Amino acid sequence: MSPITCLLLILSLSAVAASASAASLTVYEVMESYDFPEGLLPKGVTGYELDSATGKFTVYLNKTCSFTINGYNLRYKSKITGTISKDRIKNLKGIQVKVLFFWVNIVEVTKDGDELEFSVGIASADFPVDNFYESPQCGCGFDCVNGGKGIGKFGFKRLGLIVLNIH
Repeated sequence: MSPITCLLLILSLSAVAASASAASLTVYEVMESYDFPEGLLPKGVTGYELDSATGKFTVYLNKTCSFTINGYNLRYKSKITGTISKDRIKNLKGIQVKVLFFWVNIVEVTKDGDELEFSVGIASADFPVDNFYESPQCGCGFDCVNGGKGIGKFGFKRLGLIVLNIH
C-alpha cells in the first residue's frame, strides 16, 4: 500500500471515529444539551431514540422502575416518550406520580431559571433544579442504603414545601 493510500485510509477512519463518538452521547448528556439536569431520568437507561429535527424522543428502561423520594411515589414505565426542546418537555408519556390513591401522568416539564415545573395537566408543582443533578436508582431512589425510604442523600426536605398551581 502506498504511503498516500495509507494516509487517506487513516484520515477516513479518524473522521468516521469522530462522527461516531459525537453520535454516541448518553441520554443524560442529551438531556443536558437541552438544559435539563440528568436526574430527571433514573439510572439504568438502556437506550434512546431522538429525532433532532422534531425533538420527539423515546427512552428505554429494562423494566418499569419505581421508587419513593420524601413521600413521593414515582413510576417510570419501560418506554418513555415525549417531545423535547430547550427548557421544555411536552407530550410526556410513561412517567407517573402517585397523588393520594391515584397514579397520575406527568405530562410536561418546563425549566424556568433554577426551577423545574412538573405538570399533571390540571395542576403543577415547582422544584429547585439542584434536586435533580443526580439520577435516582430504580427501587430505592437516592436512599439505597436504607432500603429506599426516600430520605436520600439530598434529604429532599425542600420538597415538603410544594405549591400546587391549579390551572
